[in-house]
Amino acid sequence: MPDGHELAAHQHQFDSAEQQRDVTTLGMWVFLVTEILFFGGLFLAYSIYRFSYPAAFLSASASLDWKLGALNTGVLIGSSLTMALAVQGAQLGKRRMQVIFLILTILLGATFLGVKAVEYADKFEHHHVPGPSFHFEEGPDPVHAQLFFSLYFAMTGMHAVHMVIGIGLLTWLLVLASKGRFSARYYNPVEVVGLYWHFVDIVWIFLFPLLYLLGSHVHP
Repeated sequence: MPDGHELAAHQHQFDSAEQQRDVTTLGMWVFLVTEILFFGGLFLAYSIYRFSYPAAFLSASASLDWKLGALNTGVLIGSSLTMALAVQGAQLGKRRMQVIFLILTILLGATFLGVKAVEYADKFEHHHVPGPSFHFEEGPDPVHAQLFFSLYFAMTGMHAVHMVIGIGLLTWLLVLASKGRFSARYYNPVEVVGLYWHFVDIVWIFLFPLLYLLGSHVHP
């Protein structure tokens, strides 16, 4: 009779754990394709307006703190490493390794959100949030600078929402990993959540240069 891990390795609708792994991995890739289309629309809108109003976007970008953006980039690159090590720990059936690197990934994700909260607070303080109280004197075209900040908050805000969801998923994995739920036979949830986490990190790799480095040379 198969042991407990093997029984838990796949649901009744699948013929084998391997079939379940293939299906769930494919499902995550399909989901990520839809996410690429979603963020792709935002990137397209940004590109169109960036080339339509270059001076406004340059001055607005210069008001962002590229050092904080670079810090968050390093944080997310580190979180991709810890996530990959958590997946490896699951594949090897090493509970301690899984738990340690899942915790580190969660902490790095929380650090990213903390830095982003500091940035958002600064924008509220300087009235750079689109709306009735928006005020921008750093450039020649405040009207279209507001458009930049609208895209900035839309793109980074949606990215932050994905980060929060990712941390929730990692917390769920951490609870299961601490109970010894994952083994060399069954680690698909860790692997699939890892794909999602790496996708979110890659999105930021594109957001950082587009939003922060565009005007970084204006104010050294």
